[in-house]
Amino acid sequence: MEAFKTVIWIINIFSALAVIILVLMQHGKGADAGATFGSGSGSAQGVFGSAGNANFLSRSTAIAATIFFATCMAMVYINTHSPRHGLDFSTVEQSAPENTQSTPTNTTPASPGQ
Repeated sequence: MEAFKTVIWIINIFSALAVIILVLMQHGKGADAGATFGSGSGSAQGVFGSAGNANFLSRSTAIAATIFFATCMAMVYINTHSPRHGLDFSTVEQSAPENTQSTPTNTTPASPGQ
């Protein structure tokens, strides 16, 4: 079961990174206003075409997000149906509490005549 959890955890991490990268690669709708003033001349559109780029990236993002959601739900299901819940202190050895009070060594006052 631990190997299965590890595989789900790794898939979850890779899908999260894929979602982040794919979202950052997408061309925003507000970026077209900057392209009209000469800051970007459509270099991304020349590679994939104007519609192919958006469809490929948006579909890839949707697939990565679905995988991320499914692995999150799988981890929740596995962790809620595991036999152990919370912290397990049954194997911890208990030690005697430390004495925090200081005991005076000489409790009788010294007499002035000695």
